[in-house]
Amino acid sequence: MGNRVADRVVLLGGSMCGLLAARVLADAFAEVVIVDRDDLTDVTGPRRGVPHGRHAHGLVARGHQILEGQFPGLTEQMRAAGVEPGDFNGDIRWYVNGRRLKPSRSGLVSVPATRPVLEHHVRLRVRNIPNVVFMEGYDVAGLATTPDGDTVTGARIQRRAEGSREEVLDADLVIDATGRGSRAPAWLADLGYARPEEERVTIGLAYTTRHYRLRSDPFGDDLAIIPAPTPDHPRGAFFYKLPGYGGRIELSLTGMLGDHPPADPEGFEAFARSLPVPEIYEAIRDAEPLDDPVTFRFPASVWRHYERLGRFPERLLVMGDAVCSFNPLYAQGMTVTALESLTLRRHLASGRLPRPAAFLRDVAANVRGPWEFSAGADLGYPGAEGRRTPRTRLANAYVARLQSAAVHDARLGDAFIRAAGLIDPPQALLRPANVARVLRHMWRRPAEDDPETRAVRRSDAVADV
Repeated sequence: MGNRVADRVVLLGGSMCGLLAARVLADAFAEVVIVDRDDLTDVTGPRRGVPHGRHAHGLVARGHQILEGQFPGLTEQMRAAGVEPGDFNGDIRWYVNGRRLKPSRSGLVSVPATRPVLEHHVRLRVRNIPNVVFMEGYDVAGLATTPDGDTVTGARIQRRAEGSREEVLDADLVIDATGRGSRAPAWLADLGYARPEEERVTIGLAYTTRHYRLRSDPFGDDLAIIPAPTPDHPRGAFFYKLPGYGGRIELSLTGMLGDHPPADPEGFEAFARSLPVPEIYEAIRDAEPLDDPVTFRFPASVWRHYERLGRFPERLLVMGDAVCSFNPLYAQGMTVTALESLTLRRHLASGRLPRPAAFLRDVAANVRGPWEFSAGADLGYPGAEGRRTPRTRLANAYVARLQSAAVHDARLGDAFIRAAGLIDPPQALLRPANVARVLRHMWRRPAEDDPETRAVRRSDAVADV
């Protein structure tokens, strides 16, 4: 036990945000209580509380570093369970506009576990912390406060069982980690506080996912094949080996702005055939389907600006997707949550309860860089709705040229992956050495028989679905 701050903290939500926060809080509180509506014990598959859990997930490089620091040996634990780590650039085939980025050894570890597998292994580690308690199968009805509403004193919860009654779970601190469906804005309004301003970028994204057993191996030594969507080629995919492999793969097709991958098998395969990377369709067309396609829709990225509120109750914090839910294409959500857990640890180091205003300002600082990267990129799609600035347009034009140059220059591919992986800030792409490399390749055109152009020519010959 570290520097004791108080007796009990209640975490509303037991997903990755709640688990990472619990790891930090266990060093500062006598008891950490995690409340979740789902059953969590021994759950290794998708669950209702994580609707995106049936689809491709990613833990980018900075997130892996933080998780390994919080739970030493986690990577080896997952490797023993059949997860095959690799290099983010050297072991993944990245395609942009049908052209493969030049691979190299970036030194950044990719852990291609599905979301349920990753969450299961993290949850096992948190369950082994003696002062962490899980309360499963409970709805959160709201907050308990002092009569004036100035201070939160606990959470109102109710078991999801017939005949159960609402009860109050007293706490010295309550943290909302309930995700993008958080009701904290409504709770604040009920107590007489202002709701936070919301910044939105409407993208109309959908994932449709199906699992197969392949009859041939298109990967070789690689872990995944990922054609990233762009404004020029807005259809994308995540095609990767499942833990234990044995020919089993997950294919998540993605479409923006209402161009959604169909959930019927024929439409799903036709959408895969339209991708600018032909090896995905060629691998699944004679593969054995293991299930039917399932669709998940994500209408908009949303940032709730709690840091701008002039008043906020004491002993209440908000974290994770409850603050900002990112476009999942960029795989930033879990890593930003991990960064916020480090912020929480820093605020607890004083030996006092965190002050909400200061904590929420620091959480906003965690969000700002990743938001600029992903929301800014989404505004490169003409149909996306959000506030565009000259800076946004200039950044998108530059990144498009950097990605084109990265087909020939592995150093630029590494730079982009470091920024996307939240190792470096987005501004690092503008370092003079990177700008010089982009300019050097800007007028280069691939030869007609260059294998990097074949995927584009192949996609041009395929009819749209």
